[in-house]
Amino acid sequence: MSTITKLSVNINKVATLRNARGGNVPNVLQVALDAERFGTQGITVHPRPDERHIRYSDVRELKPKLTTEFNIEGYPAPEFMKLVMEMKPEQVTLVPDPPGVLTSNAGWDTLEKGEFLKGIITHLKARGIRTSIFLDPKPELVEAAAATGSDRIELYTEAYAVGHTEGRKEDAIKPYVKTAEAASAAGLGINAGHDLDLKNLNYFAMNIPGLLEVSIGHALISDALYYGLENTIQMYRLQLTEL
Repeated sequence: MSTITKLSVNINKVATLRNARGGNVPNVLQVALDAERFGTQGITVHPRPDERHIRYSDVRELKPKLTTEFNIEGYPAPEFMKLVMEMKPEQVTLVPDPPGVLTSNAGWDTLEKGEFLKGIITHLKARGIRTSIFLDPKPELVEAAAATGSDRIELYTEAYAVGHTEGRKEDAIKPYVKTAEAASAAGLGINAGHDLDLKNLNYFAMNIPGLLEVSIGHALISDALYYGLENTIQMYRLQLTEL
């Protein structure tokens, strides 16, 4: 059971909508501030090199105005690292996205990329930034993840979401439980994100030991079109308690 899991709202889709028309509607900063006012405990952004949704200028505008935890996700390319070292968010989540990918679709192979990640994380931690590594639900990757010096892992939850939809949630969650248990044993905190929604979030949160934070964007912003942003945030936070 988890009653302490924090909700971080990913606002990339708000920026996607703004960019589709040009101008500043919807206003990304205002949505982020409203989300905080409505009860989210964090704001997540994932700026990509082509700035097709969140722009680097958005990150610079958001950082001084937010009062909750700011989580910046992305691939640690030089321009991204320059941005996060300048902004010093509370958390940086490292994601192995190639430049042209539509959305995040895999976690890090920490066995192969461990030394690379260790160098990146050393720089981030020297700046006082908490780090998290996007990871597939594979317990065998956890020891190498811990060896990088990262503070947390973020479980990549697409496979769980697919299994839940197909009616095999008990089987789908098993590798996540095992990976979370291995992470806790290794001293790593546990975050999660990708394709979590109002239908599958509670079961996940109640079964993953030590789940500290979930980052949710696409589903939450889509639900807000029907329910309103304030009501939607409260609905998602409710899913993070035992129902």
